[in-house]
Order: sequence, then structure tokens, then C-alpha cells
Amino acid sequence: MPKNRLDAIDRRILAALQRDARLTNVELAEEVSLSPSPCLRRVRQLEASGLIRGYHAELDRGGVGFGLTVFVGIKVERHHEEQAHAFREAVISLPEVISAHLVSGEADFLLQVVVPDLAAYERFLMQTLLRLPGVSDIRSNFAIQTVKDQGPLPLERLPDADMP
Repeated sequence: MPKNRLDAIDRRILAALQRDARLTNVELAEEVSLSPSPCLRRVRQLEASGLIRGYHAELDRGGVGFGLTVFVGIKVERHHEEQAHAFREAVISLPEVISAHLVSGEADFLLQVVVPDLAAYERFLMQTLLRLPGVSDIRSNFAIQTVKDQGPLPLERLPDADMP
């Protein structure tokens, strides 16, 4: 169950901002059928609650020079809390890692890494990933083609807030 129950207006606001975070408050209010003041109040509440964590520009990876996306499965040795914390902090600090997940299955962590090319990934692997605390195995999968990049959350699939 989600921490914050979203009503239909909140969902419309979030969906509109996922499509275009540059909407002015007046444009957003019109799109969700609210007047500007209540719309702004709701957006600020969504921001304060942490449901809206920020606003950003979506960049073309290849266009800016990151031509290779690698999904890296990392298996770690069974370790104590101090080493686990060190591993997580190290991964968080790596700008090449654009997402990191603790997962079930063969790997313990799944990282999404972007680099300019294969030579850059080889350097990153040898000089950085293999030196992370507790790493026992690394498996790299290279994206050949991106069929669907990170999209908006499917808010329309959430149950209505007023339903039990």
C-alpha cells in the first residue's frame, strides 16, 4: 500500500509533470482543471511529501557522448555491515552508475552504467568496479539497442484513492 494516497487530481498533476515538467503553474492548472492557487498548493504538497523528488532534463545519451550502456550484475562476498555500507557508498559516488539496485537472483546488485565506448568501460571495470569493497564476481551485459528508455510511471494503473 502506498504511503501517500493519491486522488484523481494528484494523479493528473503527476502525469502532466512527468510528460512536461516545464509546464507553468497556469498551464498545469488548466490541464488538470483546477484554478492556479489550489494547483500550486497541491504541487507544493507533492514536493514536500517527497512524491516529486525533483525536475530534470532528459538527455540523449549518445548525443552527449555516452554511446555504451552496460547492465552490470555484481555478486558480493558475504560481509559485515561496515563493508556493505562501504560498497553502497562507493557505488552511489560513481557518476558512471546511473542506477543501482539490490536484486534477487544470481547477482546481488544490478547497476546501469553509461560510458563513451568499450575502451572506457574496460577502464571503468578494471580500475573501479573490480576494486569495490567485497566484490566477488561481475557479469556485464551490453545494451545493443534501447527499445524503451525509462518512461513515466503508469499512474493510471493505480487504484482510486477512495476505493478500499
